[in-house]
Amino acid sequence: MAAAAFFDLDRTLLAGASGPAITAALKAVGLLQDRHIPGEDLVFKVFNAVGENRPSMMLTRQAARLAAGWNTSIAERAGEAAANTLAGQVQPYARVLFDEHHREGRKVVVATTTPDHLVRPLAEALGADDVVATIYERRDGRFTGNIDGEFVWGKGKYRAVKEWAAKHDIDLSESYAYSDSYYDVPLLNAVGHPVVVNPDPRMRVQAIVRRWPTISLDAPPGVPKLFGLEPQQVIMPISRPELVPYADIGIDGTDNIPLSGPAILVGNHRSYFDPLAIGYAVAKRGRPVRFLGKKEVFDAPIIGDLARAMGGIRVERGSGSDEPLKEAAAALEAGEVVVIMPQGTIPRGRAFFDPKLKGRWGAARLAAMTRAPVIPMGVWGTEKVWPRNAKVPLVWNVLDRPTVSISIGTAVDLSYDDPDEDTERIMDAIVDQLPPEAKEWHEPTAAELARTLPSTYEGDPADLDHEEDRRPGTD
Repeated sequence: MAAAAFFDLDRTLLAGASGPAITAALKAVGLLQDRHIPGEDLVFKVFNAVGENRPSMMLTRQAARLAAGWNTSIAERAGEAAANTLAGQVQPYARVLFDEHHREGRKVVVATTTPDHLVRPLAEALGADDVVATIYERRDGRFTGNIDGEFVWGKGKYRAVKEWAAKHDIDLSESYAYSDSYYDVPLLNAVGHPVVVNPDPRMRVQAIVRRWPTISLDAPPGVPKLFGLEPQQVIMPISRPELVPYADIGIDGTDNIPLSGPAILVGNHRSYFDPLAIGYAVAKRGRPVRFLGKKEVFDAPIIGDLARAMGGIRVERGSGSDEPLKEAAAALEAGEVVVIMPQGTIPRGRAFFDPKLKGRWGAARLAAMTRAPVIPMGVWGTEKVWPRNAKVPLVWNVLDRPTVSISIGTAVDLSYDDPDEDTERIMDAIVDQLPPEAKEWHEPTAAELARTLPSTYEGDPADLDHEEDRRPGTD
């Protein structure tokens, strides 16, 4: 038997209620005669805040009577019009989940109380395979005012899904169900993989008691929400470079970061302070970012949990796994900003001072997979705030603050055919954003070399392997 994934609509696939868009569409085609329903706005606001309640759903059930006599073709046109609006309100990671389930061979089904003729156009636009929804009875091209079959809500939704599953040879024990509503507990309890999305207060309790996973479809997996905001958004108002007492951070070119939609930000790597400095730059644009970071950060107690909560993506270098790129591609598909440092790690020894930057393929491959614009960033001076040989940033430098600069350029022109060539273009574009002194070879002193090495390094910096000596003219 096959499996399926069932998605509730309101407050699950959508952040709020579909009602306003559907009501507007019905008025636009003349079925509600452009009249205002008293208390309508308040009902939608309450629903968006706390979810479904029994009185409002009983009123929803009576809506079939209001539709008595409506021309079914005109009502279907309203569904098509509403779909155009609602498609833009679908939460970003919903589409990612749809694709994931399709890749795993599962059918994707929208299961909702909303009438079938009003929700099916949206489901088709999203690429869903089918719809389980309330069906209004028809006769001679008009609605009769009755419901044909189940009112798809609460236990009625469970029965409707169970009937659909039997008809399509679907094994519910291998299937998934996603919902925000306490009234969908019977459905979630019936599948092998229940997932709670943006839960209402009573569903949140059920999720805790039953140990059901809870996610938000407007944020990556593992990123919690607090009053509808993820951690990056909570701290964004205070993420201002002028509030950093131990560094003078200058940021230029933030207008080159798109205000919306996917983007891959690529920068050079000089310090453990780089992610924070870049975070300040992107926060200035008002967008959360997803950093690709090495596994050691994510495996560390507390720090790892914090990195994941902030939307980080774990990378295990040398493993050959494509999972980090797939996770980054999913974030880009959801319209997120992803940050990659193509060098992979902070260069050691003389390589740190090489004006020619060497990069790995990750950013180029990700760009080829997603066609997201690649935006270069030049990072300079961060090593003075947190040199590699220091275990913590030099926060005591408040009287003689080092200067840090972040310069953001325009999107790199890539071929998408040759990852080596595209990686070279990306690294050259990063160099173009660096100050003039970064483009000249600098013979480091012993103290400068020492600052490029981990605090655990016990050898003499001068004895570093010559493979890391990348001065012009060397092999």
